[in-house]
Amino acid sequence: MDLMKKLSDVPSPSPAAYDRARAALRTAMGEPVTAVVRPRRWFSWPRAGVAAVGAAAVAAAVVVGTTGGGVPAGPSPEAAAPVVGSPLVKLASEVKAAAALPGDASLVISTKTAPDNSQHVYYTLYTDRGQVFKGDSAQTLADSVNRNDDQAQPYDAKVMAAARQAANGDVEQARIAMITAANNALGVGLSPAEAERAWADAQAEVAETFRRLGKEVPAPRPRPTGEELENRINNHLWSNATYALFVGAANAEVRAGVLELLATIEQVTVGETDVDGRRALTITADPAILGGNASAVLTLDADNGLPLRDEVFPAPNSPQPSEYAVVHYNSSRVTLADVAAGTI
Repeated sequence: MDLMKKLSDVPSPSPAAYDRARAALRTAMGEPVTAVVRPRRWFSWPRAGVAAVGAAAVAAAVVVGTTGGGVPAGPSPEAAAPVVGSPLVKLASEVKAAAALPGDASLVISTKTAPDNSQHVYYTLYTDRGQVFKGDSAQTLADSVNRNDDQAQPYDAKVMAAARQAANGDVEQARIAMITAANNALGVGLSPAEAERAWADAQAEVAETFRRLGKEVPAPRPRPTGEELENRINNHLWSNATYALFVGAANAEVRAGVLELLATIEQVTVGETDVDGRRALTITADPAILGGNASAVLTLDADNGLPLRDEVFPAPNSPQPSEYAVVHYNSSRVTLADVAAGTI
């Protein structure tokens, strides 16, 4: 996180700008999930420089300074497959087989509770045409739709396409597409020579970004290999796939694909719980793939796969443990016309 601190003099982004940049930042960081999952990053609107240089520039700066790239000899992400008999695979099949719900958009209302118990509510609308509209209330969301303030980025299209690809059966290629949706600094799918070139280009890009900001250029770091690399690959997969879920949850194809992809991560465990009388599944991401400071527990409705809550639990043995935090989700199918009319 030292690199983010070096950007501390840049004005803080607004909540809306932060939310737009979150997707790029969450997969771009060597401690990638600490930037998003750790409550002090989630809820304090970090001085990340998004307002000054844009999400893409910040993401490019952070990704190379703290992560590696390239393909090592050994396990390849292409070889992973959904765990046979996984409850997530079974649920994905049920989601795909269920009757299509009416509507032309996915509405996800998220309520983020900060460590000080303050709450932040966000409305995210993902249309079947690929548009993304946002607001902090039904009215501001309607205003966004009526202004045609489409905030979709290429990243959104990539993660949604990867989820759909997984839902339609090509899970191996979908994994690669989801892992590399924000960038491919880890060199997934590249030859060693190509990965070296990509790494060198990324190093040059991050140096230039810091120079433009008038900041000290961070020292280059070696590319990770072995278990560290696999953890970071799985981090990108977890981060990108859950982002797709938290935006497009009420789109059955997106939801089913995300479930298929999460089932391919070995460091993810699935359990059962009860939420307000409903049977639910808990999907726990090990601290190893979350930067070591926290574990994440995603709770889904066991009958339809819709997200109910996302929790962060401090890693007890971490020198810099996160604080507990939780986000609650309410997802539904709606029509763009109803949203525009303010009748949702």
